[in-house]
Amino acid sequence: MRFVLAIAALAGAMLMAAPAAKAVDFTHIAFAQIKQETSIPVGHADFCRDRPSECRPHADVVGAMSLTEQRWQDLVTINAHYNDTIVPVTDQDYYQVAEFWTYPTEGYGDCEDFALAKRAALIAAGWPASTLLLTVVREANGNGHAVLMVRTDRGDLILDNQQSRIELWTDTPYTYLKRQSQADAGRWVDFVDGNAVRLARR
Repeated sequence: MRFVLAIAALAGAMLMAAPAAKAVDFTHIAFAQIKQETSIPVGHADFCRDRPSECRPHADVVGAMSLTEQRWQDLVTINAHYNDTIVPVTDQDYYQVAEFWTYPTEGYGDCEDFALAKRAALIAAGWPASTLLLTVVREANGNGHAVLMVRTDRGDLILDNQQSRIELWTDTPYTYLKRQSQADAGRWVDFVDGNAVRLARR
C-alpha cells in the first residue's frame, strides 16, 4: 500500500492507469525534455579520463525502467543508505580543489559523489545504466548542485543528498541545466527550459 501511495503522489493520475504493455509517453510532463548535446562538466570529464570504462556508449539503451515495488525499494534503500552514511563536505574542504568527482569511499563527499555512488549501487542491483543519469541543476540561491535522475516508466525521479524523499523532477525546487545522455555515459545533453515546466505545474 505504501508503494502504491508513493507512486501515486510522484506520478499523478495520468500515469497510473497506463497498461504495462503500452509504450511510455516520454513527451508527458513527468519526463524532462532534452535538446542538443552540450559540454560535459569539468569534474565529470576528469572522472571519465580516469575511468574511461564508465563513460562509454551503452550497448543496450533502455528508455525507462519499469517501476515495480521491488525497484521502488531499490531506490528508497539505496538513496537512504548513502544519505545516511556519507558526510557532506565540499571538494575544496576535503580535496583542496574546486571540483573533484569521485566515489565517496572514505565516507565523505560532495553532491556529485553521492550521485555517483547511488548510480553505481543501482547498476549493481540490476538497473540499466542508461536509466541512471547524473544531472546538474541550479538551486534557488544560484548555487550549482548535482543529483541523480532516474528514468522510470512513471517519470523522471530525483535522488538527492539534500532531500530524503524521492520526488518527481517537477516537484523539486531546482532549475535543470544538463544531464548525461542516455545513449552515452560520457556525453551530456541540455534540458528544454528545465525551470519553466516545473513552475507551470505548481
